[in-house]
Amino acid sequence: MMELLTQIQLTDVIDILIVTYVVYKGILLIRGTRAVQLLKGVIVIFLTWGLSTLFNLYTLQWMMNQMFTVGVIAVIVIFQPELRRALEQLGRGKLFTRLSGEEDADFAERISDVIKAINNLSRRKIGALIVFERNTGLTDYMESGTEIGSKISSELLINIFIPNTPLHDGAVIIRRNVLMAAGCYLPLSENPFISKELGTRHRAAIGMSEVSDAVTIAVSEETGQVSLAINGQIVRDIKEESLISKLFDELRPENKTKERLPFWKWRSRGDG
Repeated sequence: MMELLTQIQLTDVIDILIVTYVVYKGILLIRGTRAVQLLKGVIVIFLTWGLSTLFNLYTLQWMMNQMFTVGVIAVIVIFQPELRRALEQLGRGKLFTRLSGEEDADFAERISDVIKAINNLSRRKIGALIVFERNTGLTDYMESGTEIGSKISSELLINIFIPNTPLHDGAVIIRRNVLMAAGCYLPLSENPFISKELGTRHRAAIGMSEVSDAVTIAVSEETGQVSLAINGQIVRDIKEESLISKLFDELRPENKTKERLPFWKWRSRGDG
């Protein structure tokens, strides 16, 4: 052991740390998605191949070898959503850029208007779906709705989601300080672990957060509860102070001196 330790070089340590980090990020990427169950299936196939080799089960071994022949293509097809998310995250690099003082004030005003609208809609039990675009472009989804291109205001947001109006059935997409489009259609999540209590609006919120880095807020028309979806995860019935904190934390430049709580430790009364 001592002889092996003396042969370890700095490049070996760096190599191990990089691989460890990549594996760790991979686990975070697939956690809570269908890929977990698919990965278990892949592990079962490898175990079957190992047992067939160990006990000389030639027919079974031949079948496993045939599966491995097309295995690379199968993995790409099966894990396409997760691979896409990984490549998007790799391409984003630094998520945020520094805002000027004037832009920072506009940002605070934008959040204030959104929160005011959400509180109003929640009290009146009016369903709503609001998406904040970040680094992943959402132009394709904007084109599915009606172009607005207006400055954000609480009155406008409330009027859009009033029942039986032309744009109430769909999502609003916000890019920086501009309400870009309303009545937009979002992809529905196919995650089988989502609570059966969640309807189409919440599945759309989760679905958008799975295919992009967008931050999505959903208001339930049945209970008036507010939910927040980020990175394929959703926190239901989130309290107002927690919602404001997470919006500032996710949509503003990161404060490196501020400790960021994991998603599952947010303060909320609902289950995530």
